[in-house]
Parts: sequence; structure tokens; C-alpha cells
Amino acid sequence: MKMQRASGENYSMVKRLVESNHLHTICTSGNCPNIGECWNAGTATFMILGEICTRACKFCATKTGKPLPPDLEEPHRLAESVRTLRLKHCVITSVDRDDLNDGGASFWAETIRSVKEVNPNTTIETLIPDFDGIYENIRIVIDARPDLISHNIETVRRLTPVIRTKAKYDRSIDVIRYISEKGIISKSGFMLGLGENEDEILSTMKDLRKAGCRILTIGQYLQPGKDYMDVVNYIMPEKFKEYKENALEMGFDFVESSPLVRSSFHAENHINTGEK
Repeated sequence: MKMQRASGENYSMVKRLVESNHLHTICTSGNCPNIGECWNAGTATFMILGEICTRACKFCATKTGKPLPPDLEEPHRLAESVRTLRLKHCVITSVDRDDLNDGGASFWAETIRSVKEVNPNTTIETLIPDFDGIYENIRIVIDARPDLISHNIETVRRLTPVIRTKAKYDRSIDVIRYISEKGIISKSGFMLGLGENEDEILSTMKDLRKAGCRILTIGQYLQPGKDYMDVVNYIMPEKFKEYKENALEMGFDFVESSPLVRSSFHAENHINTGEK
């Protein structure tokens, strides 16, 4: 499997913009293999509320520890960066902020409103944490009216306690269900290669679809460093295609399924499909 080299004029422009505005991206924090392709296309997934997560999941390269207080100017800087990049579609995610009373929900809402105010024609996708499953906090994000809300299930039920810190399988399913019931396009994704079996994979897809999830991403887990979960197996591209067909038969509107897929990969296509 080959990915585009992380270089080029557009790549350098996005890199300068992110650094000069003191912004964070999951592209760099998560060691995403698609950073070259995405940044050369002029797109990036912005990560708000700092770069230090209060959780320490065994698959994620994002820093963990005690976060700094939220940067109140960050929503404005992000909104201006979206305008500079002339983005038609903006993807925003965040670290988990279990240290904040609302998990960062009000900051999320302020960021969405800022981006909308400066970029009224830009669609917004939000990849949110579980907010401990507290509906009141999830509703704060929903009320800011992003065009799509994503929350990743990450793995199958059996492996959730092994690789995810604090998060629970049923809680994540419930977050997707709540988003869907409120009339927002919902999206989720998970990784393969952690030791799951085919029955578990199909069961996870069924659980997500039953909860109202409309868009699904499936990709290969790649170990981001020696201190993280080992890769148990590498799934062949043909099997990813088979899982895509399975998911579409279950009724998902759109499915991205291949080894290098990550949750925001080709995200601009997801929102267009979800609107149909």
C-alpha cells in the first residue's frame, strides 16, 4: 500500500497556516497515513481544545495527560483558517476533555458557530467524543447545527475494553442513536486488524445501522508506536471491498472501506451523499 508523499506546495501552505494560527490537527497528532494526499488537496481535520487528551486509548498516538485550559481565541482562528483555505467542507474533531464540566461541549458549539459566521457556505462535519454519554452535552453540539456528526465506535464489542480507555461500546452506539434521533446525519467508523472476527465485524455494522448510522468508514489499524497495541493481522483489500458490500446491503448511505481509510478521509464526499 502506498500513500502520497507529505510534501508539495499545497502541503506546505496548509502546514504554514496550521502552525502560524497555533492550531492542531488530528492529521499530525494521530500520525495519519493520508496527510500527504489530504494536505495537498488543501484539506485538514482540525482538532480543537488542545492536543492533550484525558484518555489514553491503546490505538491512538494523540498525547495524553493533563490538558491546558481551553484557548478562547481558537474558534476565531480556526474560522479564519477555513476562510483562507476556501474550504467547502470543514472537519473538526477534539481530544477528550473529561476535565471540563461539560466535556468541552460549549466550546464545541462556539467553534461551530464561529466557523459558520465567517464561512456561511461551508458545510461542517464534527467528529465528537462520547461526552460520557450525557445527552445534555451532546445536545449542545447538536443545537449548534453542524451538517454531520460523527462518533467512532473504533472496534468490536469484545475488544472495546482492551483498546479504549473509559469508552464503552454500548455508550458509543447510544451516542449515534441519539444523534440520529435528533435529525442530524450520523457517521461512525472502526478499525480492522486488532483480532476481531468476521461475525463481530458484521454484528458491529448491524448495531450501528440499527442505531441510525448512515455513513460508515472501515480502515486497517496501523500501530503508531511501540507502546501501542500490536497489529494482529493485515486485512486484504478484497476483504475490505466485501465488507463495503455487506454494509451497503444493510442500508448505509455511504461506505468508505479500504486499508488506508480513516474517519475523515474524503469526508467532502460523505456530506454530499448524506444529504441525498
